[in-house]
Amino acid sequence: MTAATRPTTRPTTRLAARMGGVASSPVRELLALTARPEVISFAGGLPAPELFDVAGLRSAFDHVLTGPTARRALQYAPTEGDVDLRTVVAARMTGRGLPTAAGDLLVTTGSQQALALLATALLDPGAVVVVEEPTYLAALQSFQLSGARIVSVPGDDDGVDPVALAEVIARERPTLLYLVPTFANPTGRTLSARRRTLVAELAAAHDLWVIEDDPYSELRYRGDAIAPLAAEPAAEDRVIHLGSFSKIGAPGLRLGWLRAPAHLMPALVVAKQAADLHTSTVDQAGAARWLATTDLDRHVRTLCDVYRQRRDTMLAELPMAFPAGSTWSDPDGGMFVWVRLPGDADTADLLPRALERDVAFVPGAPFFPGEPDRSTLRLSFTTQPPDRIVEGLRRLGGLWD
Repeated sequence: MTAATRPTTRPTTRLAARMGGVASSPVRELLALTARPEVISFAGGLPAPELFDVAGLRSAFDHVLTGPTARRALQYAPTEGDVDLRTVVAARMTGRGLPTAAGDLLVTTGSQQALALLATALLDPGAVVVVEEPTYLAALQSFQLSGARIVSVPGDDDGVDPVALAEVIARERPTLLYLVPTFANPTGRTLSARRRTLVAELAAAHDLWVIEDDPYSELRYRGDAIAPLAAEPAAEDRVIHLGSFSKIGAPGLRLGWLRAPAHLMPALVVAKQAADLHTSTVDQAGAARWLATTDLDRHVRTLCDVYRQRRDTMLAELPMAFPAGSTWSDPDGGMFVWVRLPGDADTADLLPRALERDVAFVPGAPFFPGEPDRSTLRLSFTTQPPDRIVEGLRRLGGLWD
């Protein structure tokens, strides 16, 4: 075939139908727009990089790569994960009120992979997933990609409404309930102890799987800890608990885990084998060494001390930053404050004007699986020191002038 006769049209790009309903994350897109140092970003739910234990992690990886186990750390490994890492994670979970053995855990490439594995193992196309409204955006992406139908349930300052949840379960007969019960993304609110009991009882009564996504609970700034949903007596064999090193260690490690009932674990192991064989061996070994040689409780206390001050600064400045009639959450921990503006404001329309002032937030609409409340927005306080929080909110306040 000569150049003159070679076809000049480009082949048609054919994507799987399941991609049709899955939108790109606006949070990920905002990370590129806010990379300029002059931008004060309240957008990404990122830990403060200056608080990473760089020296401790460097020492841990140096040990792993210079000691007698170096070659093993660079080899293929079991799908379930590094046994030393699972052992120390299990001990920490047990100490926090959720009895756990190493065999109860599967190490994942970030807790986001845990969501993908659970969607693969538990959801057929058309299955119903119930979520609190609003909810974690990347979870919505994962469930949409599986072909599930997502149904939302309202909540309030005490978390998801059990009465409304019971009505949805009776009407929709869902396969799965997804919750971020402690310092939720995006609202910052926490499911009360009483409601945790009611949710666990509903799950048991209706043979409903529950995912308890728990990346934030160690970042508590006031009040007493609440036992995990998975620790509820009625939750046995119903609740899959997800954890992560991203918020208390470093997100670049991409290390998370899931705690699942024994009868579910074989299916999840097969799903992970099909996804990536196993999570990075050397990263697991480095994290295990870091945990064995670090006072993690002290490290977490440092995080909480810093983040508490940043949260308090943001809450103190919000009345000056937003117009009269605005409301916002007052989280006991985590990374986020959820704001609702008065009237019919659309925060997506306000974002470009905010970016012109070199300040960023996340509009609330993408966190809703159904009809969104467009007057909402999410602010993250963890990456900015107090003086930058004050200045960033001053810039936001200029939008109403």
